Amino acid sequence: MPIIYLSPSTQEGNMYVTGSGSEEYNMNRLADAMEPYLRANTIRFTRNTPSMTAGSSIRQANQGYYDFYLALHSNGAPPERYGEVRGVIAFYYPGSTNGKRAAEIFADNLRGIYPLPELVTTRATTTLGEVRDPKAPAVLLEIGYHDNISDARWVEDNTETIARNLVQSLTEYFGLPFIEPITPYNATVSVSSGNLNLRAKPSTDAAVVANLPNGTVVRVYGVWQGWAAVGYGDLAGYVSMDYLR
Repeated sequence: MPIIYLSPSTQEGNMYVTGSGSEEYNMNRLADAMEPYLRANTIRFTRNTPSMTAGSSIRQANQGYYDFYLALHSNGAPPERYGEVRGVIAFYYPGSTNGKRAAEIFADNLRGIYPLPELVTTRATTTLGEVRDPKAPAVLLEIGYHDNISDARWVEDNTETIARNLVQSLTEYFGLPFIEPITPYNATVSVSSGNLNLRAKPSTDAAVVANLPNGTVVRVYGVWQGWAAVGYGDLAGYVSMDYLR
């Protein structure tokens, strides 16, 4: 039952060359699109707000316990190369084994959807606070260049695809199966005796997160091989479909 801190850009001054809005606007659109996928894959999240800064996002994340910190940004070329540069960069902090592993997973999967896969790279850095300062393993993604027309249009036109791809990478990082979201619905636990186990993974061998008594109402966000990915209060996990009605 992993939990991440999701930090879409708060840089409202970085405008997309296409006129679609700012980096802040487009990265928040992307975070919006990620939410159904996160819920369907039992990845809990806290998300910053546009009124915050990178610094206040890091401080908020460090006040809690998170398994991962993911920052969403788009890039900008220096003035002398405005509009000429393309690509995606997954930044991580050197020495963070899990940060590097996550960055490589993100890059590998993004190469499958970005039109120039050879320009999707990973890079260690000590200068970016959002990978240097979080207590949790962290990756900062620069998803295209907002001053390049082709990149800006790619982000705008493929927000759903990118969101799905990023959550698929998170499931790979956490060792979870990837589940497509469905229209959420409520279901009721139906057991003849005892409780229904809410598990951390869709397996009878997985750790038990909570015991759900008969009659408990859960919210179903996805279904995979006879298991339902559900939310229950502040918890998320998997229950057997055989015991839901």
